[in-house]
Formats: sequence, structure tokens, C-alpha cells
Amino acid sequence: MADRTVSGPCRAWPAESGFIREVLDRIGDKWTMLVISTLGAEPLRYSDLLASIPGISQRMLTVTLKALERDGLLTRTAFPEVPPRVVYELTDLGRSLLDAVLPMASWAATHYEEVAASRAAHEHSGVGREKAHGALARPTGSAVTS
Repeated sequence: MADRTVSGPCRAWPAESGFIREVLDRIGDKWTMLVISTLGAEPLRYSDLLASIPGISQRMLTVTLKALERDGLLTRTAFPEVPPRVVYELTDLGRSLLDAVLPMASWAATHYEEVAASRAAHEHSGVGREKAHGALARPTGSAVTS
């Protein structure tokens, strides 16, 4: 058996790299990226965050905020007022992600039309679609006898 060449960032990770993958899963999540990039400008209330991130549900925003708070990326400050006011703000650790998250969000906004066009073209003629299935299909009128 030939030796394999191991490349990429994973080769330098410890054997128990599951936690690193968990962190990447958290910070690579679309809602996490949008929450962090939205809070990059200023602290916001829950309702302002919800209004600022199109498509996010209340449940998903709540789940994302709790996970980010648990991981030390943002703080939640509740003010003893009526009605209660809660403000979310990035920690220094959360702010350190802005240099990675903002360019990714900008790239997505800049290139979404190209990606959409590629998806549409692939859906029409991509591998594994109707073309490939049609090549394996029996000609019309042929019968299978057993």
C-alpha cells in the first residue's frame, strides 16, 4: 500500500481534533457569521438583531445567541427595566472573528449571482441529473421479462 500525502491544516492538529471541528462548525455557520458581522458595528437589542438579519427565525436567533454566549464570543446584558431590555455585544474574542467573517459575507454578496447561475446550469446539465439517469434507462417499448 502506497503512503498517502497528508496536506492542509488538519495535519498539524492534535489527534483529538474534534473540538477544533466543533469550533469551526460554530463560526462557519451562516447564522453565526451574520450575527457576528451585524454586531460588529454596535451592540444591539434582540429585536434589532432579528430585524437586521433577513430570514432568521426567532428560534434560530435565540439558539445562535446562546451558543455564541456560551463560547465567549458575545455578551448578553439584561437591564432591570420595564419592559426588560437585553443588549448583545461582541466580546474581544468575538471581535477577533470580524476580520474573517466580514470578507466572507462580502464575497457572498458580491458573487451570489454567479453562484446562482452555476447552480442553475448544473441543475440543467450537471452530473447525476436527468442526463445521466436517461443514459441508463431502457429504451421506450423494451420489456423486462423474468
